Formats: sequence, C-alpha cells, structure tokens
Amino acid sequence: TCSLLRSPKGFPKLKNDTFLRAARGEETEHTPVWCMRQAGRYLPEFRETRASQDFFATCRSPKLCCELTLQPLRRFPLDAAIIFSDILVVPQALGMEVVMVPGKGPTFTEPLKEVEDLLKLRQKVDVTAELGYVFQAITLTRHSLEGKVPLIGFSGAPWTLMSYMIEGGGSTTMAKAKSWLYRHPEASHRLLRLLADVIIDYLVGQVAAGAQALQLFESHAGHLGPELFQDFALPYIRDIAQAVKSKLKEEALPLVPMIIFAKDAHYALRDLAHAGYEVVGLDWTIQPQEARAQIGKHVTLQGNLDPCALYAPKEKIGELVKKMLESFGTQRYIANLGHGLYPDMNPEHVGAFVEAVHAHSRHINKH
Repeated sequence: TCSLLRSPKGFPKLKNDTFLRAARGEETEHTPVWCMRQAGRYLPEFRETRASQDFFATCRSPKLCCELTLQPLRRFPLDAAIIFSDILVVPQALGMEVVMVPGKGPTFTEPLKEVEDLLKLRQKVDVTAELGYVFQAITLTRHSLEGKVPLIGFSGAPWTLMSYMIEGGGSTTMAKAKSWLYRHPEASHRLLRLLADVIIDYLVGQVAAGAQALQLFESHAGHLGPELFQDFALPYIRDIAQAVKSKLKEEALPLVPMIIFAKDAHYALRDLAHAGYEVVGLDWTIQPQEARAQIGKHVTLQGNLDPCALYAPKEKIGELVKKMLESFGTQRYIANLGHGLYPDMNPEHVGAFVEAVHAHSRHINKH
C-alpha cells in the first residue's frame, strides 16, 4: 500500500535486479520485460482509481501515482515499474497551463505562437518547488514496492516537449512546431536549451528521490528528418545524458542506467548508440537484426513488439515473442512493446506477453 512517506534513505533491498543487469549489459537468466504505459486505462482498477480525479490532479497526488504504478505489478510478473506521471509536467513547471480534455487529450490553453512568448516562460526553474510532487511519488513508490522490482523515472525530451508547447496538443504534422525550426532557429535553440536544463535537474532529482533507472522519451522524433534531428534533437539528447551523469557523480548519487527512446528515428540509431545511454529503446518499425547491426554490441536494446500484436490470440502472442527473442538474442536485451499499451487492450493478453518473454528466454538460455 502507498501509505505514509518515509525518509528517502533506507529503501528496501532490491530482490529482482534482472532489468538493471540487462541495462548494464550483465548476464541474465531470463530476458527482463516491462511495458510502456503499463499503468494505464486498459486496467479496470486504473480506470476506477482515476474516475473521480482530474488527470493532472492525479499526477500531483503522490499517493495516487504510487497506487497506479503498483497496479500492473499486482497482476503481472513485470521486471520493472515506471512511475505514473506525464511528460507535460515539465512545460507546467515552466509556467504553461495544460488541461486534459476528454476525447482530445492534453491541451495547452495558451500555446507558444510568437518568439516573444518565450519571455512568458520561467527562465529559472526550481524543480523541487515545481515538481516536488513527482519526487515524493517516487520516494513513496520505491518504499511501497518493497524491493520487488526497480523503479524507472522518466522525462520527455526537449524537441518532443517543444512540439507540444507550440502545437498546443497532439498533431499529425507538427507543422507549427517544425516551422519554428526553419523560421526561428535561434529561438528554437533557446527554448530547447531551457527545456534541457530543466530536464537535467528533474532527472537528477528523480534519482535523489529513489528512481533506479531513467528513460528519456523523444516521442516525436519521427516528425524530424535526419538533418533536423541532428540539429535540434540529438545535441540535447546527448547533453542530457552527459550532464545527468556528471551531476549524479557530483552529488554522490547512484549512476543509474539511462534509456533513450526516440520513436521512428531509425535514421539516427547509430548516433543514438553513441549518445551516452546504456539502453536504446526501439519502436516496432525496425527489424531487430538491423537495429543490432547499427547499434553494435555495447548498448542494450529495448523493445519492440508492435503494441497491436496484443490484439492477437494468446498463442499467436507467444509465437511473436519467441521470434522477437530469437532475433534480438536474450542478452543485452530488455523486452518491451514498440510503444505504449492502448486503452482497449485485454489485460490477459498483456499477461500472456510478459509470461511468454520469461518462458521463451529461459528456454533459449538453457539450450
């Protein structure tokens, strides 16, 4: 249960470190598995917990975040938990208002339209003051997990956050945000730098609060081509890894493994392999062998079953998992979906996915 905040020190001893070992490239008996959006609307208990609350009010309640993070672990033998939160808490920390509109998703009441709008943003963010509720949720959850599995913290990456802040919500083309990159490159870099600085402090704060791994979500990488990615996404992705690690060292905090997940960025896999992350997450549009060839053997891969494969009958899910494990290999690999779980998925099929990863990887490792 998610009761009473204890001190961040004295966390329970970790019982299952398979995910962390795989992330660091150490040998594992089975391939670890977790799912993006594993705390989500596909679980009836999630819908029940969330029913009475505004979405972002839920994000600001450490107790509810803890409960939602633990729900999938009560059902499935997952190898990691990921804190329940949202990437848009960072733009909120910069002073922007975001509301969750039913049927539409996250919506900014006043998106950035002109370069002058950057002046409305907080130029210096005290992450503890603005995002302390996430740190509290992490500490509480880390205690409540009782060492069952490691807890992953996360943030959106600068370009992905910038695109939301300018588009004002989801978009199929990202034309407004991309037009900034072409029309206002200097202002774009100013905004991306501001975001990167906040993200660095935010991720370090998550480790201080108890996060045992970190994932950076560049969810909108697919809207950029190789050149724009090279100019406006990759430098900040690299910088975040480097700065987080040096700050963790400075503050004598654990050097936790970091995962970069840049969706649809096949064109950048080689660069991402050298960006300073222990793990590169893959979406479902790339062949495992191709990814391994581009990324090499010194980085762990994570992914990449098509989330829609979970609509298949359970036996079929098992076959697809077996094929995926044979393609990636069971070592230096973390099984996951190529993107998050969808709200209409059957929890039993999620269970079949998790169990198939464990069963097939154990079998392959023995033989």
